[in-house]
Formats: sequence, structure tokens, C-alpha cells
Amino acid sequence: MGSINKNKKMIVSFIINIIISILTLNIILMSIFRVRIIYGYEPSMIVDGVPIFSYFTTQSNIFMGIISFIFANREYLVLKKKKKDIPTNIYVLKFAATVAVSLTFFIVFSYLGFVVNGGHAALLKDNNFFFHLVIPVISIINFIVFEKTNKIKFKYIFFGVLPTFLYEIYYVSNLLITAIKDGVTPQNDWYFFVQSGIIRPIIAAPSMLLITFLLSLIIWNLNKSKKS
Repeated sequence: MGSINKNKKMIVSFIINIIISILTLNIILMSIFRVRIIYGYEPSMIVDGVPIFSYFTTQSNIFMGIISFIFANREYLVLKKKKKDIPTNIYVLKFAATVAVSLTFFIVFSYLGFVVNGGHAALLKDNNFFFHLVIPVISIINFIVFEKTNKIKFKYIFFGVLPTFLYEIYYVSNLLITAIKDGVTPQNDWYFFVQSGIIRPIIAAPSMLLITFLLSLIIWNLNKSKKS
């Protein structure tokens, strides 16, 4: 009975992972090639003068799309009994991707929606409907409901924080390099940290890491299987 329930969950997970992969492909096609495969969501190469792939939102969603495709492929092999199970490293990557899109979701609704023009409505328009809501929500549900496991040990919490840490390095480096020439502008400080004064970035960097760690801890606990 347990094996049957496990297979049913894996089938649901497989379907959701394929959906996430398709949605991510849709975003890439719209953003790069201006091809629309889902009617009603306009392509957007640049947001307020900032290339769309500069945003953590975009990077985290594409990361999730790639890992979901890899995960779905492995699930297919397991369901077909061509492989025994899903390796720990793939679970850890899925964990890191889930935390990344969770941070995107959290920041959009707790911070960005209050500082960008148009508020939350603007952040749920066109491509952003996928970026900020659909992919993060179904990714979180999939990971904590249908992909429960005991393979992700506490020591792997670090991998949940790593994408945010690397993005902070990228963000600060880009800002320092471009600010020498152009000063601080919305094009190199697209999350409005430095433009709002020196105190905010000093607080923001460690705060983002702390928030990411807490999200990692929560998602890790929710993902843990009750069975050893």
C-alpha cells in the first residue's frame, strides 16, 4: 500500500515538474525570442531599462525550470523501473531551487509590491504572473507535499542559502562597476537598495541571507518524510 501511495505521489510530482518546465520554457521563449506560446502574456525583454535576466526572480525561476526537468526525467525512469530511486544530489538541487523561488515569492509580496510603481498588481502582470506567483507556489506545494524525503540532511541547508549568497555577490559587483561610470541608477540598483540611502543596503544584505536561511529551515522541515 505504501509503495502504491508513493508511486501516486511521484506521478503527481512528475506532472507538476513537467508543467514547471513548460512554463519556464515559455518565459525563456518570450523573453529572448519574443515568441508567445501561452496567449495573454506579453514578452518582455527589458524591465525599466534592466535586462530581464539580471533579476533574481528570473534566475531563480529558470533554475527551478531546469531542475524540475531533471527531476521529472529521473522520476520517469523510476516509475518505469529503469532506476531505483532519485539520487540525493538531485533532491538537494531541487531543495535549493525551491528555496530560491520561495524567496522570490516572499520578497515580491513583502517588499517589492510596496516600492515599485503600480504595486503588487504590476508585479503580477504579463510574464510576472508566472515569475512571481505561479511557478513559486506550485514549486513549493510540489516539494513539501509530493516530494517528501529523508535524503536532505540538515547539513544541506547551506545549499538553500547559496543561490542568494551568489546573487548578492553578483548584484554588489555589478553595482560597484557600473556606478563608477554612471552613478547609482535604477538600471544598476534595480531593487532600490542604494538609492534609498546607505543604511538600507547594509541592512538588506545580511537580512536577505537570514530570511533565506529561515525559508530553507522551514521548507526542509516541511519536506521531511515522517518515515525513516
